Amino acid sequence: MPVIYQIPHLGRFDLFAFEHACPDIGFFLAHAAVKVLSGFLLYVPSPSPEFNLTMDGNASLEVDGTYDVHFGRQQRTPKSSMPINWPLLGMTPSLLWNFNHVHDYMTDVLRNNGGTIMYKGPWFTNMDMIFTSDPANFHYISSTNFHNYPKGPDFREIFDILGDGIFNCDSKLWELQHKTTMSLFNDAGFLMLLEKTIWKNVEEELIPVLEFMSEQGSTWDLQDIFQRLTFDGICNLLMDYDPKTLSVDLPYNQLERAITKTEEAIFSRHLLPKYYWKLQKRLQIGSEKHMTEASKLSDELFYKFINEKRHKRRSNICDVVKSEQVQDYTLLTGFMREYEDKIGSFGNNHDKIIKDTLLNLLIAGRDTTSTVLTWFFYLLAKNPTAEAKIYRELHAQLGLKEGQKWRSFGAKELGKLAYLHASLCEALRLFPPVPVNHKVSQEADTLPSSHHVRKNSIIILHSYAMGRMETIWGQDVLDFKPERWLSEQGGIKQVPSYKFTAFHAGPRTCLGGGRTIIYAKCIGSSPNEVRFDGQSN
Repeated sequence: MPVIYQIPHLGRFDLFAFEHACPDIGFFLAHAAVKVLSGFLLYVPSPSPEFNLTMDGNASLEVDGTYDVHFGRQQRTPKSSMPINWPLLGMTPSLLWNFNHVHDYMTDVLRNNGGTIMYKGPWFTNMDMIFTSDPANFHYISSTNFHNYPKGPDFREIFDILGDGIFNCDSKLWELQHKTTMSLFNDAGFLMLLEKTIWKNVEEELIPVLEFMSEQGSTWDLQDIFQRLTFDGICNLLMDYDPKTLSVDLPYNQLERAITKTEEAIFSRHLLPKYYWKLQKRLQIGSEKHMTEASKLSDELFYKFINEKRHKRRSNICDVVKSEQVQDYTLLTGFMREYEDKIGSFGNNHDKIIKDTLLNLLIAGRDTTSTVLTWFFYLLAKNPTAEAKIYRELHAQLGLKEGQKWRSFGAKELGKLAYLHASLCEALRLFPPVPVNHKVSQEADTLPSSHHVRKNSIIILHSYAMGRMETIWGQDVLDFKPERWLSEQGGIKQVPSYKFTAFHAGPRTCLGGGRTIIYAKCIGSSPNEVRFDGQSN
């Protein structure tokens, strides 16, 4: 009897929860996690059973004798002209009418209107926006005139729970956090910790859970499995804390649940007028009440971790990296050390900055990664030819043989997996975990597309739409085609960041893009042999 992973039908906007995370750090874990897990599901030697995934007429992925993974159908919207600007309501009715596929809808609107539109919100709500998928505009806003387009006060208000973390601050404080985070991500101790954590999660959590599910033959939510995997991983990297949420009994975890409640409340703030959610917050009702409770819980836990780590440091149990063995090295200890003499100049509370940093990285590391994993395997299931090429590459480049005992792989070995790398880039093009990005103009300006920008205008950089523009990617833009990323020599083509925006562009470019690739390749090259057999329909 097959185990069934069931993923509910989600519109594109349902996966919009990652805009608040910003791509800067989230992709640090995302791409890397996918590569590890994709290989894991594509190669697992005997005596473990062979798993064959097939897609049936209901868009489910069935693993013969083992797994059945259900995905929502991908919808195509009819070609859309400019939304109607209604009296009083503005263009909002069109967005609401197409809400279950809003990203596809906006892609068609932008495609048919030159890549940039002026969106009119309801009267008196200050919700007018400029949507753009034009690479020239993206490059100008994110790089050329970067300082005129910070996240802005509205963004900071909506994401106030992120405090002074890297995704919610601008100017000098952002520069300090950006520089510090980049330094820590390139530290040899962190790189060893990253590799150690990935393989530990795969071997001790993911494999036992998959084996248990294959024996039980019941229904499982695949997206939940990925989210638990990445949550455990980022907690280990940040705080040396293993919540063990990915186990056969799928335990409840207070911190993980608090993060989820926080994201649900932030999503609601995007949909509701500011006065309404602020009233909810003042009265402590609805999602705002849940957000307050979640914030208190997460604050308590983070401050507990900070105090415990400080006590260890004072007891001379310090960060040590000796003979390729990681001892008590975490990002938390790194930030505590780096911020010790620097935060005071900003007039900020030292522990609060660290707490905000932990929360920002935790949200980014969990959500972006699990989203990439989910969409990547969805695309592989629909494209068995690409899956077969990845499988052959794993055996050819890593020297894997049938029946060989599973082992972990180093960064150099994973670097040989060009087709897997290309497949991940293609998945990120079609389904970026951060489909839109929010900016606000400090001063009036004119975009390269000749659109006038007023002071304090909201700009929406639509990465999802940009990844589906024929003018950028060709007539086969909707095809999953990893070959578009491969050069004639078999390497990876370098595409400008303002065209391939999964890692953003400019000063806020993802700090951990390269490390993300490593994480993803590791997940993709792990044990047990799972073959995806795509059926028609």
